[in-house]
Amino acid sequence: MRPITGALSRVLIAASSAIGALRDPTRADLVAALGETTAAFTLEQMHTRMRNSPVGRDILKDRPRINQNTLATAQKCPPHSFGSHYASFMAQRGFDPDERSPVKYIHGKEELAYVMQRSREVHDFWHVLFGCPTTLLGELQLKALEFTQTGLPMCALSVLGAQVRLNEEDRRLLWQYYIPWATRAGLKSHDLMNIYYEQHLHEDMSTFRARFGIIPAPKKSEVMLLL
Repeated sequence: MRPITGALSRVLIAASSAIGALRDPTRADLVAALGETTAAFTLEQMHTRMRNSPVGRDILKDRPRINQNTLATAQKCPPHSFGSHYASFMAQRGFDPDERSPVKYIHGKEELAYVMQRSREVHDFWHVLFGCPTTLLGELQLKALEFTQTGLPMCALSVLGAQVRLNEEDRRLLWQYYIPWATRAGLKSHDLMNIYYEQHLHEDMSTFRARFGIIPAPKKSEVMLLL
């Protein structure tokens, strides 16, 4: 496939991906393309933060990939560990970590391409740590938190576009409770791109959350009691 690097090409890909992703937010390929073609400046900032962090530098040097080997390790972790929670999350949903879309539209900058790939692959870790379900409402909760943490335009576009697909009650919960939570939790937690998750799989989940300032999302049933 011929590299697509021109500004006009990126705009066209971003526009077509945005339209398709808003129609069907489950199209991971379209969401991925939108993320890559709108991330240039933000991705540079994420890369700089990683280069300025000892852990981030280790991640960039090692370039670990989250795949079936990672999941196999997690499956052997003790109960109540981060790894066991991750393994249960993946098993209950039939998710395969190898199914994450590869980076296609970032050329000539290997480390930036890896940062984008890493942000994509740690998404399920963030679901587990922040307790966001994989419903549309849960995905938008996490996208709002991702935007607070990373500044990636795709995250904000996903929330703004896909929120129209929520029913009236869930849309109200999103804006009244979950967006404020995402902002607060995203600002309070450690830089999520500078956590070497693979080195913490055996750690107790509560300890891991406390270490990195993770504030889980309130469950929908709890929020409903506040209405």
